[in-house]
Amino acid sequence: MENILEETRFIMKKYNIKANKSLGQNFLINGSVIETIVESSNLKKEDLVIEIGPGLGTLTKYLLEKAGKVICIELDKKMIRILEDRFNLYNNFELLNQDVLKVDLKKLIKSEKEKYNFKNVKIVANLPYYITTPIIMKLLEEKLDLNNITVMIQKEVADRLIATPGDKETGAITYSVYYYATSEGILEVPNDSFIPEPEVTSKVIKLNIRKNPPVEVKSPKVMFKIIKSAFMQRRKTLLNALVNTKVFLNKEEGLEILKELELAEDIRAEKLKIEDFAKITNKILEKTI
Repeated sequence: MENILEETRFIMKKYNIKANKSLGQNFLINGSVIETIVESSNLKKEDLVIEIGPGLGTLTKYLLEKAGKVICIELDKKMIRILEDRFNLYNNFELLNQDVLKVDLKKLIKSEKEKYNFKNVKIVANLPYYITTPIIMKLLEEKLDLNNITVMIQKEVADRLIATPGDKETGAITYSVYYYATSEGILEVPNDSFIPEPEVTSKVIKLNIRKNPPVEVKSPKVMFKIIKSAFMQRRKTLLNALVNTKVFLNKEEGLEILKELELAEDIRAEKLKIEDFAKITNKILEKTI
């Protein structure tokens, strides 16, 4: 890979660009990280790639060479001109100047697959850190026709997303990601891989979308609500957290359910497997019918 730092500086100077802090912009200048992201995505010509927040197009360039088509979704108008100038000669490049959270991705993917007969759809992105979680939850909860998601995000968030439920990194979001996908950490990325340098370490992760969820639960929506309630008061025991948030009507009901499921009454939320939350959810729903 050519000198990405020089290329980035040249583009920033030519277009008079400064990284926009409010949009969480840090431009990637590490060629081996870009190589790893592209390799991990395992791209083929029958793949459609959606890149979220391409910025100056550093990663885009390599995605275009490997994939059948790349659709870039970029919010910052200043980047639009740069991306159009850089890639207008590519016939497999499309650019949307929109907020990804407002894009109907289901409709977009369906029409692209029908039009071009793409076999797989993959998300590849260096995500803006301030809005990582809403983007990933949108990609998962909307049950899009995706194969996998390869993204670079803040390490601390990455570790929580890809933890196995019950690990010490576990948070409420861990269970959501685990429900929809299997995950793996690909690479830790030091701060000096960007200009300007962010204050945090980054990490590339890959989420492979599951064909079927790992647990049977009567209502995933209710289960995630219960998980959220349990982690809102994570310093408390599961019993107290769920009584306080009215998931259990009272302590007696909570104790009864925990006993039936052979869970200790002083257990904390982060010690539970997703199967435990599924069982709690099913018990509660049984009682309300």
